[in-house]
Amino acid sequence: MPAPASSPCTCFLLRRAARQASQIYDRELAPAGLNLNQYSTLKRAAGGPHALGELADVLGMDRTTLTRNLRPLLDAGWLREGRGSEDARRRVVEITADGRARLALARPCWRRAQKHVEARFGAAATARLHADLDRLQARLSSTIAK
Repeated sequence: MPAPASSPCTCFLLRRAARQASQIYDRELAPAGLNLNQYSTLKRAAGGPHALGELADVLGMDRTTLTRNLRPLLDAGWLREGRGSEDARRRVVEITADGRARLALARPCWRRAQKHVEARFGAAATARLHADLDRLQARLSSTIAK
């Protein structure tokens, strides 16, 4: 298959590559009953109870999208929602024991996907890409109104 035509649009190129990478991760995570978005959410939630706004920021999405994406994880019993200990008006999310078990089941699947992408792109190129994307995200996040 010939290489796809390039584009001067950074967003198009990022999204095209992200769609292809997501397909690889989703395929590998399917046996664990998760997609990449669900795995990423569980992984970030495993760090302790998170306020919805905080978790949305870490995941790079707005609260409305996060709320919609949380529903299947809450329904499955992998996450639970509660109120903040210091402020009962704050909604917080935390991972359950079943969620930790699901995450442990999925971790080897995620590793296979990660190795697959790195094998195609190269370890050094992958490390550079991670650094470049982190730097891009940091610079762009300061320009986005919240």
